[in-house]
Amino acid sequence: MSDSVKPFQELDQADAHAITLPPTLFLNRQLLFNREVSWVEFNRRVLEEAQDPTQPLLEQLKFLSIFSTNLDEFFMIRISGLKEQIDEGVTELSLDGLTPTAQLKLVGERLRPVVGEQMRWLQDEVLPELNAQGIRLIPYRALSDREKRGLNDYFIENVFPVLTPQAVDPSHPFPYISNLSLNLGVMIQPVEDGGDVTPARNITGPRFARVKVPPIVPRLAPVGQSGAEFTLLEELIGANINVLFPGMQVVEFHPFRVTRDADIEIREDEANDLLRTMEQELRKRRFGTAVRLEVASTMPGEMVRYLASSLHLTADDVYTVEGPLNVPDLMGLYRLDRPELKDKAHVGSLPVPFRSGESLFDAIKRQDVLVHHPYNSFSSVVDFINYAAIDPAVLAIKMTLYRTGTDSPIVQALMAASERGKQVAVLVELKARFDEENNIEWARRLERAGVHVVYGMLGLKTHSKLALVVRREANSLRRYVHIGTGNYNPATARIYTDLGLFTADEQIGADATDLFNYLTGFSRQSEYRRLLVAPVNLRERLTDLIEREVANHQAGKAARIILKLNSLTDTKLIRSLYEASQAGVPIDLIIRGICALRPGVPGLSDTISVISIVGRFLEHSRIYYFSNAGEEDVYIGSADLMLRNLNRRVELVTPIEDPRLKRHLKGDILDLSLRDNVKARRLLSDGSYERVRHTANEEVVDSQGYFMSAYAIA
Repeated sequence: MSDSVKPFQELDQADAHAITLPPTLFLNRQLLFNREVSWVEFNRRVLEEAQDPTQPLLEQLKFLSIFSTNLDEFFMIRISGLKEQIDEGVTELSLDGLTPTAQLKLVGERLRPVVGEQMRWLQDEVLPELNAQGIRLIPYRALSDREKRGLNDYFIENVFPVLTPQAVDPSHPFPYISNLSLNLGVMIQPVEDGGDVTPARNITGPRFARVKVPPIVPRLAPVGQSGAEFTLLEELIGANINVLFPGMQVVEFHPFRVTRDADIEIREDEANDLLRTMEQELRKRRFGTAVRLEVASTMPGEMVRYLASSLHLTADDVYTVEGPLNVPDLMGLYRLDRPELKDKAHVGSLPVPFRSGESLFDAIKRQDVLVHHPYNSFSSVVDFINYAAIDPAVLAIKMTLYRTGTDSPIVQALMAASERGKQVAVLVELKARFDEENNIEWARRLERAGVHVVYGMLGLKTHSKLALVVRREANSLRRYVHIGTGNYNPATARIYTDLGLFTADEQIGADATDLFNYLTGFSRQSEYRRLLVAPVNLRERLTDLIEREVANHQAGKAARIILKLNSLTDTKLIRSLYEASQAGVPIDLIIRGICALRPGVPGLSDTISVISIVGRFLEHSRIYYFSNAGEEDVYIGSADLMLRNLNRRVELVTPIEDPRLKRHLKGDILDLSLRDNVKARRLLSDGSYERVRHTANEEVVDSQGYFMSAYAIA
């Protein structure tokens, strides 16, 4: 039996209590969870939120939609990557020692029942309950004759003109099916009249045709005038499909959907113009190879096999769906004015130091300010840039932009600052996945406004969240800095939990200046005063901090590690955490998504616990806490503990120096998250998750609900 598959009991042991770790954790299935399977488990937790009966009905629909959107991206990036490895004969194994083929098989086995459960909950629970509340999704066949006539008129006026049937015959090859498009697979045949075959195009037998359901028309076709009754657009098209094939008989039609490879790989060393190269690669993205075929359960096997063959897919790539395809389209129901079926609207408050009426700069100069979104309004960040843009004392503004949104007030403020003669430099990361087109557009507009724009760095993706404002005060210059865990995007700041630090600390300001020189020029800064920067010093510093906790514990001093992250897959840091656990250091991990570390294994990770919180808001903040014998060290930043974040991205982590803010991060945010017994799930040593339950006599702790109340506007 090879090392990659030997069970726990066969691992070499130095003594009766501790497993001797091998030189590398790679390929050790008993030491690491598979990344792709861990992601599937995360999306299962999203589905569990949809199935929570305490959730308002339209919030259940929202989580079903998020589940599907997550799955689309997973196939476009992760599954497509595995299929590429197989096609190219790559033999590299995953962290846990599986081949790409084995991973595909395993993921498929895990995913299919979860997708089936999603459809069951939608069909048997959410839609019937919405129907009882007067929000109805009615099959076309169940409509009255009057309702059908009204919808048919709607079809002729709003749908028919934009439909383009595409037949397949010797002169018309199988059409290109665009990524994530909804389609009807149609079988047509000639109409026989007195034994004569329809002469059009000399069709003599059944033929396949494709009709794309137009994305520019709402998926929910309105029934009558109630505003709360709909039928699916594909059903309406199907009911009128003969109009598209005059002189032909439509035998059958069935919905299907195709997912394609949407990853972009750029040979940056060969790209003279990164912006132009990105534009070219984006055009290629829409022609990526197919990786998944979703079909309605009504589609006969012969049509399924025909579509799969035409798309160069196998039976393992086909997902049969017992319900409507592309659930996110049903979010049109969420936009109805039914507040009683949704979460109560949340309005973020300003942090206390910004409520005094003094300028933001004076408040920040007086004390460091921590903001916790969405409980604190993101307007404080927008105001910071807006005030800098109009303040005559501000000389320069520098920012990193990763995901900004389609209508960014921050970008508008940066352009206004440049037009006022301030020096403005912005690093726009063109390689931010699925935001490339938006970032290209903003980059061009910033350049036209006179902003100095840098398009990322060669070989590195800039993921850090940093804004630097240089202001003349008296006879000197003062630097004001914002460092965040999330993007400068007001839209996502309302639904992601993130942290941000405003500071006028001179050393952090100097570090921020050095980092921007590294990002925009040829500086090769290798040391920073306070900041932890990947790929420069972040990995080494985190390793040192973990080892210090081990030394403190062995010396009888207070030792503890708490990490709050989105993902944990870096094997070197996982090894450091295992070693710390073997030394007896208590370790609490709050990992929202992928976690390759296996907790609670005797002799390996006895002292490590892992929870995941999935709730109303997407947990996105990163916090790193080290007890340090009572002299606590706390950091926040943009980096997850993944190989890509530590080695291939520019990430930024800042220490929190103010004792008040340290106490808040540890005593309020981290401790409360660890006590959550409403939205938290505990990761078990077999890779499954169990919901953390509270007993009858135990305090009920919903961390997100608490923060909404604690930060509420008085």
